[in-house]
Formats: sequence, structure tokens, C-alpha cells
Amino acid sequence: MGSIQVSLIVRISEEAARRKQAGEDIISLGTGEPDFDTPEHIKQAAKDAIDAGQTKYTGNVGTLALRQAIARKYAQQGVTITPNRIIASTGAKQVLFNAMMATLDPGDEVIVPTPYWTSYADIVAICGGKTIELTTNQEDGFVLAPETLAEAITDRTRWLLINSPSNPAGSTWSQAQMRALLPVLQANPHVALMSDEIYEHLVYDEFDFCSALQALPELEDRTLVVNGVSKAYAMTGWRLGYGVGPVDLIAAMSVVQGQATSAPSSISQAAAAAALLGPQDEVAERRDQFDRRRRLVVDGLNAIDGLVCAPPLGAFYAFPNCSALFGMQSAGGKVIGDDVDVCDFFLESAGVALVPGSAFGSPGHMRLSYAYAEADLRRALGRLHTARLTLTRPARTLT
Repeated sequence: MGSIQVSLIVRISEEAARRKQAGEDIISLGTGEPDFDTPEHIKQAAKDAIDAGQTKYTGNVGTLALRQAIARKYAQQGVTITPNRIIASTGAKQVLFNAMMATLDPGDEVIVPTPYWTSYADIVAICGGKTIELTTNQEDGFVLAPETLAEAITDRTRWLLINSPSNPAGSTWSQAQMRALLPVLQANPHVALMSDEIYEHLVYDEFDFCSALQALPELEDRTLVVNGVSKAYAMTGWRLGYGVGPVDLIAAMSVVQGQATSAPSSISQAAAAAALLGPQDEVAERRDQFDRRRRLVVDGLNAIDGLVCAPPLGAFYAFPNCSALFGMQSAGGKVIGDDVDVCDFFLESAGVALVPGSAFGSPGHMRLSYAYAEADLRRALGRLHTARLTLTRPARTLT
């Protein structure tokens, strides 16, 4: 535990909050939290649950009502799931933790394509495993090539962990790209697939989201889908995630959960069921708002000399390449050496908090969340542009 720290995202957010409290004008674009409120019908369902006395412990894997709502959601996608293949947890992060704790022995390996959400590697480490990072690049849409996966698999490989749409890059896996992994995974039956699909409702440019359960039905007996209600329904504080997987895996995850937190909040479960079963109009409307912000941010970033940002197809993050700024010098004389320096420069010179790509296993990039009001995004982009104009390239000296 001594080698694991609070995530850099949290540390940057806390530093931005500290500066705000000290009176500095800081725009923090570091966290992935929708600025919308939880829809009214979901909040009402929670109030009704309280009034109905649903304030006791529930079953360890969650209420039957919630698990049936989750099963119905997947049935609408053409995937038949029984409630005993579902576990509800205190956030999607706990689903990930339960799965790793239930399956990893010391030294087991988890393959994770870069860039990846920072918590993946730390969860694996806490559970005694080893993260194997496989580099992907912007030119290929940050999607892992099957041959790269095949070369990385060893006898100790336990999981392949993918995330689509992804945090931090907003990249997506099409059904065809997922299907391309099938021969590799079929040739290695000891490797299970974990698919983090928490951003499934936030896709753009007519991208057709496809769950791993839909794309790879042949691997149903060794696939765990991680999902939740926090992002699409603006329910981050409700702390409700869920996992869908094989019966024996869900049972093992339930053992872990039973000794950690037990079931998630009964009230959050009632709210989540209402989210999944209720009207989805607001989800679509808010996705359209995120799409407008996405276009604004991508255009604004690409207008800044030295930043290159491919349009993300999902989630609510932009992940521009900032490596062209390396070697430049601030007005104070500091030379920028890496993406951490770039983010430090923009925080100090522009009052904008961003997260360096190295935190996600992809040095040379930085992450900007556009889950914020459009006015704040415009102000932040203007500040970044102004600050960039103060950077100069040091004159080369002859020796």
C-alpha cells in the first residue's frame, strides 16, 4: 500500500479546489462528473423508497427488482441475462475491485491497453496482480491490435481489460474491432475479458455502441461487463454500479463484497432501477448537449498551436497530444519537458486544471473533461490560447 497513492486526478482536483478557496480564479476541467442534476423521476423514486420504508439491508448482490431492471436493459439489446448473473455494488469501481480480488493470485497479469483510467492499475496492484500496459496510438483510434494482444499473453495472464467508450481518450471499439480479438481469446481460454462500459450512452457522430456481450457471445462464460448509472444519469454521488458475468464469477465477487461493504444503499438501488426502467429522453437530450460541448472543445484545442486533438467518439473527454510544446520555455524561464510540465504550465499561467496523459499511461497527451458548462469551457479555451502565446522556443546556441 505504501507504493500506491491517491490518483493524480484526485490530487489535481484537490489542488484546484485549494487554490479556489484561497481566492484564485481557477477553472478545473480535471474530473469526469456531469454538471447536470439527477433527473426528477429518479429522485422521486428514491423519496418514494424512503417513504415506503425501504431502508433496510438488501441481498448482498442487490435487490431482485434492480437486477431484473438490469436484465431487462440487456434484453432490449438482444442479450438474455438472468438475475443470478448480476451484482450491484457501491459504484462501478467496486465491481472492478471485487472482480480482481476474487480472481487474481500474486503475480497474475492483467492486460490493459493505454491510455487507461488510472484506477485500473492501482486496483490490480492492491489485489496482488501486475498490469501489462499495451501501447495504442491516436492514429489507430487507441484500439488494441489483435496481434499485439497475442504477443503479450503469457501463462500468467488472467484478464484483458478494455474500456469503450473510454476514459481518458473518448475512444470506442466497434463490433468489428471487438470481433477481431476473438481468435486470440479463443486460442487462450485461460484469459477472461472485462469490458468497462460505463459511458455506453455517451456516443457521437452516429457511432453504434456495442456491448462485449453482444459482440462476443462466444465468450459469455468468461466475460464480465462493468457498468453503472453515474455518468449517463448524472448519479455520481449515488454510488451505484453493477457487473454482469458468469454465475460462478458473480458468486465469488459476492463473497468479496460481503466482507467489504455488503450490498449498496437500498435507496440508491431503487433510484437506479427507476433510471433504467424510466424514460430515457433526458439521457438523449444531455448527450446532445455533451456533443455540442465536444465540438466546441475539439475545435478550440486544435486552434491552439502545438495541440492536436482527434474528435472523441464517446464519453466526455478530449485527449489532445501536447508533445509539440516540449522544449518550449515559459515567460518565467521554465522549459517544458513533458506532459506534466504542460499541465503545470497551464495551471500556473492560465488557471486551468488539466490532467497529464502520463497519469493514464500515455505520455505526451493531456485530458480535458467537457462535462462542464459551455461558458466555463469557452473561458478555459480562451485562457489556454492566451497562455500558449507566451511560450517561446529557446534560441539554439552554437558550441
